[in-house]
Amino acid sequence: MSAPEEAPPDERLVREAISGSDEAFTELVRRHKRKVFNIVAKFVRSGYELDDVCQEIFVKVYQNLNKYRADAPFEHWVSKIAVNACYDALRRQRRREVEVPLEDVEYALADPANGEIQGDEAWKILRHAMAGLRPEDRLVITLLNLEEKSIREISELTGWGESKVKVRAFRARKELKRILEDNGGKRSER
Repeated sequence: MSAPEEAPPDERLVREAISGSDEAFTELVRRHKRKVFNIVAKFVRSGYELDDVCQEIFVKVYQNLNKYRADAPFEHWVSKIAVNACYDALRRQRRREVEVPLEDVEYALADPANGEIQGDEAWKILRHAMAGLRPEDRLVITLLNLEEKSIREISELTGWGESKVKVRAFRARKELKRILEDNGGKRSER
């Protein structure tokens, strides 16, 4: 009985895809689509946009395969492309200003039956507050607090220095707190 054939490493699949193998690229997508999906899901709001951004990421991966140097795992390289694409999507989204209406957030905050904010209401409030942040701030808050990435990992993914990541995270948290307090203040004026 022969041993099962080992799956080829990503680096070999990259070389084959660069040489024109559609099967090799399809295998790379299959291996890394869950990771890309999980990254993108933290940044976008709708399933439609999620699919678009994921597709955009794999188009960028395909177009830039010849730039992959194999000095880090392929998964890290793809993750960096995914984070940059999410950053671009946040900037586009910010320009469109597609937000949760303030009335919905105020209603969720004002619900006296709960006594505290839970579940969907908390996420609505957070999404609304995050929409008020600059794209760079949303990116760092999402990576640091929702994705639980380290400062070093964020630095590697964004290309920013570690000190810049720390400063941006500090300022982003401060701004997020201000936005949340402002919304709470508007609620209490009713």
